[in-house]
Amino acid sequence: MRSAPSIRSTSTDSRMFLSVFDIFKIGIGPSSSHTMGPMTAAARFLDDLRGLNKLPVRLGATLHGSLAFTGKGHATDRAVILGLTGLTPDALDPDQAERLEAEVRRDRRVSPPGLAALAFDPEIDLVFDYGPALPAHPNGMELSAFDGEGGLCHEETYYSVGGGFVMTAVELAADRRESADDLRDEKERLAYPFPFGTARDMLEMGAQSGKTIAQMKRANETAHSGEGLDARLDRVWEAMDDCISRGLRLEGELPGGLQVKRRAKAIHEQLLAERGQNRSQPHVANDWLSVYAMAVNEENAGGGRVVTSPTNGAAGVVPAVIRYYRDHCVDATHDGLHTLLLTAAAIGGLIKHNASISGAEVGCQGEVGSASAMAAAGLCAALGGSNAQVENAAEIALEHHLGMTCDPAAGLVQVPCIERNALGAIKAVSAASRSTCRNVENFTQIDAG
Repeated sequence: MRSAPSIRSTSTDSRMFLSVFDIFKIGIGPSSSHTMGPMTAAARFLDDLRGLNKLPVRLGATLHGSLAFTGKGHATDRAVILGLTGLTPDALDPDQAERLEAEVRRDRRVSPPGLAALAFDPEIDLVFDYGPALPAHPNGMELSAFDGEGGLCHEETYYSVGGGFVMTAVELAADRRESADDLRDEKERLAYPFPFGTARDMLEMGAQSGKTIAQMKRANETAHSGEGLDARLDRVWEAMDDCISRGLRLEGELPGGLQVKRRAKAIHEQLLAERGQNRSQPHVANDWLSVYAMAVNEENAGGGRVVTSPTNGAAGVVPAVIRYYRDHCVDATHDGLHTLLLTAAAIGGLIKHNASISGAEVGCQGEVGSASAMAAAGLCAALGGSNAQVENAAEIALEHHLGMTCDPAAGLVQVPCIERNALGAIKAVSAASRSTCRNVENFTQIDAG
């Protein structure tokens, strides 16, 4: 886990802004840190190679720590292979991944755009180092490029720090130094209208401006990237919705050897039948939430296309709650969907800056708890909750996910990860409901930071 100096606690921290599209990244399963991160690192390494004067002829990769020990179960080897072909998580068609990986293993080379064909035999050049992890982070990897005589042309160490985020060793060290020193960049700070770094800051800025959390987040996003925000939010939701729909259609056994069967399709069909016969139980809303979340995380476990929310391991919670809002809540609107996403991203940013969303750092409970807090806050906002109620919903959801470490059976994101997402979605709705059933406007938080 991060040490105390890494916590950002002031509203003047220049690095507090985290875009909604950093929190919600379109990619593939089964893991944001073990699949998307390594693939992104490989793509970054290729960019470095394109700028070299001396072109390499062979590549090598070494996985360390958790990337090595659970890499097979999380398809880390496939991610590196596909990344070295030039693919990125958001551009990969999951249905083609197996074929592309087989081609590289057969031909023992990769042909990334902008570079000549490079020798790369995964059986030899992709090493799982089961020794001690690299010192800076549990998820470390080293990529190397060699010339025709075996000389080193270029090498880089990357750390997959959770949620699909990747840092080089130099970037990670600099980030920690800046966190410890609490450096401030006045120019960048002033570039964002509402640079809140804690929940207390967020509530104070909302009270002073008269704006909702979603409106403040929208203002920050617009200052950061200009127009087109709603279209990009729609693209994120469409990817989430497609993932749910695909998970509800597919059946069969998930890869990895645990013989875990997909269940979302059968549960969905049962719910539809009960609805048609008017035989639904009063708690059926929880069943719908569960099946939506399970559909996403079965897709994730099968290597399908998902959206980090804020990670792959927790990718089912926010989409399930959005689908629940759209299909089951009274007076749901498309604008409300945008409000939900923006508010959820604001809460996710606070969690990442002040603690962590990474399963490697805070365990499965930490990442699913983060997702549940984000979803609870987003739904509360979409249903008309005040800023204080939104913050309270996030707190209620988060506090019940603390304390457990990540220990999936056989290193696969199947047991208990899939059902845990379903329960996280249920807790999110319950937290939003509870927060609006009591007067929290005058409720004094012990510490809203």
